[in-house]
Amino acid sequence: MTNGLPHSNACVAAPFVVGCVQMTSGRSLAANVDTIRLRVREAVSGGAQMVFLPENATLMDRNRDALLESIRREDDHPGVAALRQLARDTGTWIHTGSLAVLPEPSDQSETGIAPGEPPRALNRSLVLDPEGNIRARYDKIHLFDAALSGGEAYRESRTFAPGDSAVLLPTPFGTLGLSICYDLRFPTLYRALTQAGADMLAVPAAFTHTTGTVHWHPLLRARAIENGAWVIAAAQSGHHEDGRRTFGHSLIISPWGEIVADGGEGEGVILASIDPGQVLESRSRIPSLAHDRTFTVERL
Repeated sequence: MTNGLPHSNACVAAPFVVGCVQMTSGRSLAANVDTIRLRVREAVSGGAQMVFLPENATLMDRNRDALLESIRREDDHPGVAALRQLARDTGTWIHTGSLAVLPEPSDQSETGIAPGEPPRALNRSLVLDPEGNIRARYDKIHLFDAALSGGEAYRESRTFAPGDSAVLLPTPFGTLGLSICYDLRFPTLYRALTQAGADMLAVPAAFTHTTGTVHWHPLLRARAIENGAWVIAAAQSGHHEDGRRTFGHSLIISPWGEIVADGGEGEGVILASIDPGQVLESRSRIPSLAHDRTFTVERL
């Protein structure tokens, strides 16, 4: 802690450029990876030193059986191998957004649904360094089980098992807190990450168009403001082969809550220069992280 604020290396890191890839992933892993290669290279050509992909970047398929048949464990996953090679080829940090992986055999007893059925997958973020090393893993904690209007419904828990650990990664640019999509609706996760030292919060997403039109911008700005942290949210956009429609609007938001880049709709790349020093400045102006208190709830 410094001056009552969480420890941070943001004040010593130099400004740097981040890129967010916005895409419309389909059911072909190979086609999705080709798009990722194109967009990551576009971001790097624009000066990006760290590139963020959206949730389900390598594969978007709501058909549980087809998804489980298409994916592999992390060590054998062609999407993981391709992204690690891309990091090496471009010499760039890559946040993989998220991809579906099968659990390791030792974990299958915890993630299986019933005897004789395939195990549930894990919705996993990886952070790769410029040598292609996996520097962090995060499995999505909160799963999107929701019934929206007009018969639009999702039950991620049928296909995916939840993670149970929040993850922080020190990088040359600052400390990155990891999350995925529906996690956005659980502010205590982000408070815990920032209290533990996060300067930046990654929120890769495949936010539905229905909820995104009213909730996406306010929720992301709130997470930035209440934690005095940069928020980097790469998003899926458009109509997908599996029938889903996502909202797009990849966002990069300052610790003061200002939107510095918005991807709008469609596919493409957004870039922004991030000044880590703004984290300390924002937290010094409104030091709410130093004012957290424990309390009880009195029910009358």
